[in-house]
Amino acid sequence: MNWPQHGLWLMGKTFCRLRPPGVGKTHLAVSLGVAAILQGISVVFFTVADLVDLVQQDVKEDRLERRLHALCTPKLLILDEMGYVPLDQRSAQFLFRLISRRYQKGSIILTSNKSYGEWGDVVSDYVLATAMLDRLLHYSTTINIRGESYRLREKRKAGVFHDFSAKPVKGSPSSQKTQGEGQSEINSRYEDL
Repeated sequence: MNWPQHGLWLMGKTFCRLRPPGVGKTHLAVSLGVAAILQGISVVFFTVADLVDLVQQDVKEDRLERRLHALCTPKLLILDEMGYVPLDQRSAQFLFRLISRRYQKGSIILTSNKSYGEWGDVVSDYVLATAMLDRLLHYSTTINIRGESYRLREKRKAGVFHDFSAKPVKGSPSSQKTQGEGQSEINSRYEDL
């Protein structure tokens, strides 16, 4: 389906992409953003970490309302990497206000490595996380991307990279064999998103 031609950008639709790092969430979000731009639709892209930095600076310079207004203006807002950086209370509240103002008015593409159930930890407030998700998920499409990091796949095959979460097997050199989560166990962690 060619989403931009079907007008989904204009309906306040939200697209959430969830999965582990390196499986193409950002690439897909940017590609959809470019497709929207080619259709003449206004697009703004931020990583959540960069947005948090801006919010902190805007608080110091008393520009928070202006930032909020500016982020509500484009038809499509792409927020990348939700969950990589925990949000302080002010940033979490700002993100909630942004999502609330854009609700049913402007589209959001959001990528995350966290399941929805983990968002309370990210924003340090389960009630606020629930309120965010209530608005984001009401008119949303969630895309779960499975697989191993494309950036690390070849390095792992060559023996250059080993899973940091794996534990060395007793009696074996750590560079040869590891015991821990295999790819199927890692993928199953994300099954219940």
